[in-house]
Amino acid sequence: MFDRWLHAFEVVFAPRILAFLGQGVVNTLYIAAVSILLSLVFGTILGLMRNSKQRVIQIIATLYIEIVRNIPLTLFIISMRFMTKLPPLESGIAAMTVFTSAIVAEIVRGGLNSIGKGQWEAATSQGFSHTQTLWFVIIPQALRRIRSPLISQFVTTVKDTSFCALVGTYELSFTSKIVMAHRSIVTAEDILTLYLLVAFIYYIINRVFSGFARRERGDAMKGVVR
Repeated sequence: MFDRWLHAFEVVFAPRILAFLGQGVVNTLYIAAVSILLSLVFGTILGLMRNSKQRVIQIIATLYIEIVRNIPLTLFIISMRFMTKLPPLESGIAAMTVFTSAIVAEIVRGGLNSIGKGQWEAATSQGFSHTQTLWFVIIPQALRRIRSPLISQFVTTVKDTSFCALVGTYELSFTSKIVMAHRSIVTAEDILTLYLLVAFIYYIINRVFSGFARRERGDAMKGVVR
């Protein structure tokens, strides 16, 4: 039995297998990074729109957020792939951005609503306009408060990239499926070793992000205690 596990280790950790999985890791991180950056931009805009005093703008943002949040991510991924001319990688990024932006928007809105009215009144008394108050007073405070939930959402985004395997995107999950179909992967030990390796890679990536989230929560708690 030990020989079978040793063989599984040798097969899965062969240089060509690791190199192929490595490309999947690179694509996973690329999809996640671009989706996160775009979602942060669009999500912030949507969050501001939903908090707008303009009723029409508020309704548009609310409809987008509520509709997107109540539709499974997989439907966006499939739709972007087969209803557009985007390649698998770009369609995955587009779908992830559309979905994650709605989540980020709610986080941003929560951060904005957590700022007391006194901050608005103090800024107004100093001659700040509504836009100036929002940009220079409210948003900086809100961003400090939402860093931890944002990082937690980014961890979810990294894991959600695995759904892109549905449309043939060469991210980590899809590359592991291709490796599993290779003729050298034949025993249960081979398959288990492969998926343990993939799970470990996901764990390490998300552990790094989670560490940042915990540190942000700790800093926030220290600020409250002070």
